[in-house]
Amino acid sequence: MPAAKIYVEDLFYAKEIIERDQKVTCYYLYNKCYPLFKSIYDNYYTDCETVVEFINEIYTLIITPNKETGHCQLQNFRGESTLATWLKTTCLFYCYRKYKRRKEIDIIDLSPCDNDDDDYGDRILENSCSTTFDMSSINHMDVETLLNRMTNKRYREIIRLRYVEGMDNEETAEALCMTMANFYNKHKLAKEQFISILGKETGTK
Repeated sequence: MPAAKIYVEDLFYAKEIIERDQKVTCYYLYNKCYPLFKSIYDNYYTDCETVVEFINEIYTLIITPNKETGHCQLQNFRGESTLATWLKTTCLFYCYRKYKRRKEIDIIDLSPCDNDDDDYGDRILENSCSTTFDMSSINHMDVETLLNRMTNKRYREIIRLRYVEGMDNEETAEALCMTMANFYNKHKLAKEQFISILGKETGTK
């Protein structure tokens, strides 16, 4: 029986991504596989607003170590298929779980959210901020410093729990005692505030 083909080059890409090689990660995920991610983003459910945000979420998903085993999901890749095929399967399962979870959530409550004092500032941010960020810049910056520059405490905690501690949307909303309708609204504004601060630090704003 012939031996199964091993995709050696793809194993190299996986290894470098696991080891947080910035150049390889940006090239493979954000350039080479961008059409793949865009196709999935265009055709399946995510709660992301841009393709780059979707790639960010998948990147976090595949390199975050499991609390019990200490191994990340990407370490399961053995090169028996292309890495792109493995990523596609991972994305489709991820989107399915997201869709299923979203269908189970009652988001009919669109009443005003919490009583933040900076609603006017929120509206300005909503109209002026981009919803993507440059991953190559954030990897070299002190995240805590950026978080501490966020003027809104609630937004700061959303970003900390969602992206630093790796909670999903539902876990973050529960931790902050927010309805999902409230969370989806504030999550968007929190990302915009963080991206605005990041842009000032990197000189992209």
